[in-house]
Amino acid sequence: MIRGPSRPSLHTLWLLATLLLLGGCASLPSLDGRSESTAVASVPGSPLHEALQPGLTAHPGLSGFYSLPDGEDAFAARIVMIDAAVRSLDAQYYIWRADVTGRLMFDALRRAAARGVQVRLLLDDNNTQGLDPLLAALAAQPNIEIRLFNPFRHRRWRPLGFLTDFARLNRRMHNKSLTVDGAATLVGGRNIGNEYFDAGDSLGFIDLDVVAVGPIVAEVARSFDEYWRSDSAYPVDRLLPPPPPAQLEAVARLGEELDSLPEAQRYLERVRGTRVMRDVMADELSFEWATAQLVVDDPAKGLGRARRDELLTSRLEEVFAGPVHSELLLVSPYFVPGREGTQALAAMTQGGATVKVLTNALESTDVAAVHSGYAKRRRALLKAGVELWELRRQVGNLRIGPRGAGRRSATAPRPAAPQERRSAAGRDTSAPPENVARNGSESSVLAGNVGGSGRLGSSDASLHAKTFAVDGKRLFIGSFNFDLRSALHNTELGIVIDSPEWARSLQRTFERRVPEVSYRVQLDARERLEWMERRADGKEQRYDREPNASAGRKLLVLLLGLLPIEGLL
Repeated sequence: MIRGPSRPSLHTLWLLATLLLLGGCASLPSLDGRSESTAVASVPGSPLHEALQPGLTAHPGLSGFYSLPDGEDAFAARIVMIDAAVRSLDAQYYIWRADVTGRLMFDALRRAAARGVQVRLLLDDNNTQGLDPLLAALAAQPNIEIRLFNPFRHRRWRPLGFLTDFARLNRRMHNKSLTVDGAATLVGGRNIGNEYFDAGDSLGFIDLDVVAVGPIVAEVARSFDEYWRSDSAYPVDRLLPPPPPAQLEAVARLGEELDSLPEAQRYLERVRGTRVMRDVMADELSFEWATAQLVVDDPAKGLGRARRDELLTSRLEEVFAGPVHSELLLVSPYFVPGREGTQALAAMTQGGATVKVLTNALESTDVAAVHSGYAKRRRALLKAGVELWELRRQVGNLRIGPRGAGRRSATAPRPAAPQERRSAAGRDTSAPPENVARNGSESSVLAGNVGGSGRLGSSDASLHAKTFAVDGKRLFIGSFNFDLRSALHNTELGIVIDSPEWARSLQRTFERRVPEVSYRVQLDARERLEWMERRADGKEQRYDREPNASAGRKLLVLLLGLLPIEGLL
């Protein structure tokens, strides 16, 4: 006997209705009485202030920049900055994983707080699932305060939140910044996790950060304060239950667990040999000095309350104050220009400017849905004269943007000696790897899962850097993707740097490396899409369909392209 589709049981319907009711009735805690705090200013006497003062004095009114295109350098810079802090640490991130690099960073913050540094950590709540025990235990430590941006009401049943509170939870805080003692800040595209710091065992991200000193630091600090006291920022102790003694003990022993974890020690050994560590220890960490402006969304955007003139896109228009005259070089891993963005890029080419875009190919993107939004605009962009380059998955060693700074002018402080403070990058690795934490044990309740292979470093790559250069004069580095999600829904942050040298470095990347590691997308004589790959022997390989992508991925992109979801991508 052939049976038709079974009907949901009354028990299933009752359970679903109950969950939806609970989701709709739950409310976020009140923010009344929330503690007040503000960012500290750089003051004489702190190590960072004293180390940076000669360069700042020699370049009045300018900010100094040191770029970080290498993942291990980017991790080393964060550890150096955290270990140099004596007064304050303000960190703001979209993703913070509990893998090797994430736990090393958590432990660095814990150690800073233990020596009296005031630590404020603001995380977007969209990617904190599984972190609640660790966050609750960290927030219970002296000198650490943690807040979650647009948090989920139900910690276990998060998908229900999107059913009952979609308008709020669809808006995320995508900003990334780390500010130390009011003297130095680090902003860019990287979240905190293995794949961002060349420590993963599968796909790794090609990304770009910048360390900044000088007047721009105060602007980033003010922006952090605005987000910290916004109506979207909730203290974790109002969202999570108090941590039990086992969790408090585990977070206190986090450093010891990392000391005995082979994956962590192998990675730290690599970090000790980075350019950043060598330059710091030799007092040769130089900066590119330039004027710069912070562009950032008003945090009210997280609740849909920001005016148009308070959005990052509007502030970018103010900063550039006019059309692109000769050239726009755009690097965006998630490139969804939409109708208006496509028309804007077309207007640039019609005005005589060259427009080149580097984004991910279907084979290399980590979000196929976003590719569907880009794919439907490819033909119009190419017809308008926009150059499209799509990064291949296996690209070898590719850096986006400048590397460090071109000339020596000021230095950052050396990491403290071991007797003064315990540096994550200076841990003793001579001890045998004993008592490695086991998943599920009491001692590793906060440890997370670092994977079983122990292999660090990935041969496959996906673009994650967000940068663009205009007219060979100015360069943007930050968290903003050229997509509708960044423009309309997520909050973003970045810096526009007036540096012809750094803008030219992106020109050189497009001229020399991009053709070697990417597909050039173009239209054939019949206006059909084709992909051209430059092979190692100098010959070109032509594809008439998305190259090296599975049939399943191609079908998924095709189907998603039929749905009216472009505004969410």
